[in-house]
Amino acid sequence: MRSDFPHEGRRVAATPEDAQAFGEELGAALEAGDLVILDGPLGAGKTTFTQGIARGMQVKGRVTSPTFVIAREHPSRVGGPTLVHVDAYRLLDHSDDPLGELDSLDLDTEIEDAVVVAEWGGGFMERLSDAYLAITINRDSDDDVRVFTWKWVN
Repeated sequence: MRSDFPHEGRRVAATPEDAQAFGEELGAALEAGDLVILDGPLGAGKTTFTQGIARGMQVKGRVTSPTFVIAREHPSRVGGPTLVHVDAYRLLDHSDDPLGELDSLDLDTEIEDAVVVAEWGGGFMERLSDAYLAITINRDSDDDVRVFTWKWVN
């Protein structure tokens, strides 16, 4: 990740559009080999945030939840890294080897040449890398306000 993005912090997003704008800011700072782990309750906005990351990375394809396919690849439109969007929830109880699980998905992209964004990845996906960005998304109430806290772990 480029050094101009804060390595830890907290941000409040009042709307889904604010969450996507924050994701876009992060996406523009991500580099090949980066791992981003998103955690938060169901409906917290992990996929919405990832849509913003995709915009910031300038990748192809519509970003939707990868729940049923486990992982989706979004190649760059501008020569940057591919975005690999993973829903780790279905892998949690099935494997002690996340890299092996991702390899078995026959992705066309080498993980070290991509940015991996993993939803539900805490406690599992961090084994893919010595350093990763951990992001927790919480909802304060029934409204659209989301609170993002993040920290670069290495």
